[in-house]
Amino acid sequence: MKIKTISITLITLTLVGLIGYRITKNSSESEKGGGKGDKKPPMVVDAIVVSETNFANTISLSGSIEANENVEIRSEVSGIVEKIYFTEGTNVSKGQVLLKVNDIELRAQLSQAQTRQSLASENERRAKLLLQKEAISQEEYEIASAEFRSLKAQTQLIQAQIAKTSIRAPFSGKIGLRNISPGTYVTPTTLITKLVSSNQVKISFSIPEKYASVVENNTPIQFTIPNNTEKFTAKIYAIEPEIETSTRTLKIRAIAENPNGKLLAGTFATIELPLKNIKGAIQIPSEAVVPVQDGKVVYIANNGKAKEVKIETIARTDKDVIVTQGIKSGDTILTSGVMALKDEADIKVKVKQEKLPTSNF
Repeated sequence: MKIKTISITLITLTLVGLIGYRITKNSSESEKGGGKGDKKPPMVVDAIVVSETNFANTISLSGSIEANENVEIRSEVSGIVEKIYFTEGTNVSKGQVLLKVNDIELRAQLSQAQTRQSLASENERRAKLLLQKEAISQEEYEIASAEFRSLKAQTQLIQAQIAKTSIRAPFSGKIGLRNISPGTYVTPTTLITKLVSSNQVKISFSIPEKYASVVENNTPIQFTIPNNTEKFTAKIYAIEPEIETSTRTLKIRAIAENPNGKLLAGTFATIELPLKNIKGAIQIPSEAVVPVQDGKVVYIANNGKAKEVKIETIARTDKDVIVTQGIKSGDTILTSGVMALKDEADIKVKVKQEKLPTSNF
């Protein structure tokens, strides 16, 4: 009897609990349902009023310094080095003899060729006289004439080979370290030394594809080198005619004067490249820009609501963005809470009065 009473009591308590839970839940849902008609207060956001201006747009790039002219000195003929006429690390002039390869065999060949040429010249002269007297045929004269011309060409060939035994500087510059000594047997594959022209240097660098259309020849640039605070100047003189497909960049070269020899080939350079002045561009804070799948957007204030606008930008720093399309002078750009905003959301705008600073990128 007691067990039955206890069971009934437990069942009753369980039912009472379930009924109470259901009543409480219904009451909660009723309160939520009753609030659906209530309008949320507008979101308070900061904003700025933008205006158009002109900007000097500058980008920082990495590059390298190259010699204006740089050549490996090698011999065109094989032979023993007879004499070296240059001192390592000194300046040499264009056409100056750097070393002499022994040419004794070539001179012997030249003497022999000149003797044959002299004999052939005499034979050609006699044949011409006999032809005039009709003592020989035209064919016999042409054979003698051809022999003379052939031996003359052979003499000229040997003279050219002898000239190559004197190795001369192809341009004025500084000679490098030599890799041979007098008595060394050199061939066309033997590296003798290097010659570098460094009164002017080239600065080679690459720019992103998106800037390719705004870079022009004769544009002045500034650059610095490691461990030197001095700013050097150069001028763009050559632009590659095509984009490098693997890196999507465009290669550019500038030329700089180097009278004191401070700029050494192979040195790393940090370049400040000025692009074309941007007219009618607008500068806005970076925090106002929202990245989306197909680009970037900002929100502007429009009759108490947030309006989403797609924009085009060309430069960005940690603080500011240059906008070229999408917004216009006089637009009120929202600068706070933009990640939580949606198009047509109700807003209450607090316009900041401070002026955005103009800066280079």
